[in-house]
Amino acid sequence: MKGKLEELSLKDLEKLLADSKQDLRIERFKAVTSKVDNPKKIKVLKKTIARVLTLQREYALGIRPSREQ
Repeated sequence: MKGKLEELSLKDLEKLLADSKQDLRIERFKAVTSKVDNPKKIKVLKKTIARVLTLQREYALGIRPSREQ
């Protein structure tokens, strides 16, 4: 998934960020209240969120050319 993030448009990145944050909130809630099926999922979601935020910041600063579609 790491390589595919760079190919997404800004709108797709925003949608992925919102979905990932929602999934992370749900997984954290599951971790506290019950047994988690995949404990690595929280770590993967946090890294995905960080990658998306990094890409958005790079686009905002002009480090990467914008891929607006």
